[in-house]
Amino acid sequence: MATETIQQKVARLESENAAMATKLANRAHLSLKVSEKGAVSLYGIRRFPVTFYRSEWDRIIGHVPAVRAFIDANVDKLSVKATE
Repeated sequence: MATETIQQKVARLESENAAMATKLANRAHLSLKVSEKGAVSLYGIRRFPVTFYRSEWDRIIGHVPAVRAFIDANVDKLSVKATE
């Protein structure tokens, strides 16, 4: 294999690695958007957004202390998904 070919391959792989790192960094943060139907979509948790209407978010947010208590009480039974 010619030296130039190896150098080109290394450059291509470095470029791909940089692109993947950028993609992962963009996934690491959460963002919110208003959907076309007027719901609130949360991006950054899963592959697709989690979308609820305002009244649903209000109900969820109102139950945060109960959800936190439930998670704390069941921590030994719960799985943790590795972040990507």
